[in-house]
Amino acid sequence: MRVKRGKIGVRKKRKLHRLTKGFVGGRRNLLRAAKETLDKGLAYAYRDRRQKKREFRRLWIARINAAVRARGFTYSRFIHALDLKGVNIDRKVLADIAVTDPKGFSYIVENVIQA
Repeated sequence: MRVKRGKIGVRKKRKLHRLTKGFVGGRRNLLRAAKETLDKGLAYAYRDRRQKKREFRRLWIARINAAVRARGFTYSRFIHALDLKGVNIDRKVLADIAVTDPKGFSYIVENVIQA
């Protein structure tokens, strides 16, 4: 009696094809290419979940810096003044205020820098 390749291999292939749905060409259908592409994609996803945090922080700092420089100060002095004053507003919120409410941001800058 011959041995037929059974359920486990079929399940593995089915799972692989389900995960590679939306990939282009052989990267979806051919087992080796699909597996390589999937592994690379998962590695990129893992890496970029961390990089996203860095990139957003850089964006927030750039926005705050631009807004503070328009008012005649520098980013580093502004952040230092925030620390001295004991203001606990994170960069995400500061950047949002700088973009959406320039008058409010000016108020924060003036009060913090005076200290």
